[in-house]
Amino acid sequence: MAQYASILFSMILVNNFVLVKFLGICPFLGVSKKFDSAVGMGAAVTLVMALAIAVTWPIQQLLNAWGLGYLQTISFILVIATLVQLLEMVLKRYVPSLHASLGVYLPLITTNCAVLGVATLTVDEGYTYPEAIVAGLGAGLGFLLAMVLFSGVRRRLEEAEPPEVFRGMPITLISAAITAMSFMGFSGVVDHLFGA
Repeated sequence: MAQYASILFSMILVNNFVLVKFLGICPFLGVSKKFDSAVGMGAAVTLVMALAIAVTWPIQQLLNAWGLGYLQTISFILVIATLVQLLEMVLKRYVPSLHASLGVYLPLITTNCAVLGVATLTVDEGYTYPEAIVAGLGAGLGFLLAMVLFSGVRRRLEEAEPPEVFRGMPITLISAAITAMSFMGFSGVVDHLFGA
């Protein structure tokens, strides 16, 4: 149980895909302006990551058994694209307001390098199937945490009066860098808590 907790918290805080590995920056910067959209996108990416791991891990085992491991990337992309299309259809049908607020960023989950990165990482790290699912869930929750935190930062930025040269994207990027640096403080926490 401690192993799973270590993987979960490591993926959320220490190895956060957005703020530490810098994957998934496009939706991070594009959808984090509004809290509701940030939560929706974070939840959608979390769901896609967890489902993608649940499907891609066994596929990778089959590919390895058949000597077709080199097809990893293309097969993972096909699985992720299918999952995103299914998620888009469900949201459009049952949660149209969230579907509208996510706009073009929802189909872009297909090309979100964080989702593909998590799927690849769980295979490369040699995780067992349950560990891989926990890692995917942790990575998704880390993405959600980053989105929610940064939406709060962006709301504060709208109230601020930065110098003219920093307004818009420059102050957003500087704020993202400072937010990412704050996550460096978690580097020893998981090791200390779980002895990993």
